Amino acid sequence: MESTTVLRAATRPRMLVLLAVLLLAAMVCARLGMWQLDRAEVRGGDSAAQEQAQREAQEPKDIGDVLAPQTTFTGGLVGQQGGARGSYEPDGQLLVVERAIGEETGYLVLTPLRVSDTLPSTPGDDAGEPAPVLPVVRGWVADPADAAALAVPTGEVTVTGRLQASEGPGLGGQPAGQIDAISSAELLGFWAGPIWTGYVVLADAAPADAAHDAGLELLPAPTRAGSGLNIQNLAYAAQWWIFGGFALFVWVRLVRDEAAGDGPPLDQTDETDETGAVTQQTGASAAP
Repeated sequence: MESTTVLRAATRPRMLVLLAVLLLAAMVCARLGMWQLDRAEVRGGDSAAQEQAQREAQEPKDIGDVLAPQTTFTGGLVGQQGGARGSYEPDGQLLVVERAIGEETGYLVLTPLRVSDTLPSTPGDDAGEPAPVLPVVRGWVADPADAAALAVPTGEVTVTGRLQASEGPGLGGQPAGQIDAISSAELLGFWAGPIWTGYVVLADAAPADAAHDAGLELLPAPTRAGSGLNIQNLAYAAQWWIFGGFALFVWVRLVRDEAAGDGPPLDQTDETDETGAVTQQTGASAAP
């Protein structure tokens, strides 16, 4: 008797009923997985908001207390409020291209702050080494002409803002005075002296920066990458999807077993006689 084909086994009434039940179970698992994914987004957003609120409530730390020039910037520093005192260098100001706020793309105004006091102080030494330079994103403009019309504050200023990590090298090929990445390594080619491996997104300055009243728009607070999902709920979602896939796998396996089970009758077996030849026993006594 020949074995039943997989298709014939799959279309038997009991297998179709089982398929319907397992499909329903898989759909329930998929829906539960989507629910957990939604929870991961909600809880992740709540966690990020709470974390941001905690950072906002903290008193700004002097940048010299949290990060020294030319030292590694760790992910935990993103969004940390810090400040420094020094003087801007207008000739070193750069525009960072293709940066969006909302749906509008424009330019970041990046100005070097020659730091004179970071509490603890880290000025240049007696040998004439330049004081360290801190990249400061003073704001955003829609057009380069807008930035050219904005005056850079003169004299000593105290800036406070949120720290952000240095970016990777840009592609280059930008017009003079423009760059496509805030990369500390590349900024050394524009500015002399030790440099921080991060930059400050300006939140406040004393004395106040008059450019903000003339069209220079402050940036929103930076956030940590990956803070939008709760890992625990994300794992629960993956588990539900695995359970749903396993339900379908079980049905496929049962169909294959069903097809393979329709082999020769149970009372028909093959035996080997003393001479090595295969003889068939059918359950009835052989004739003498």
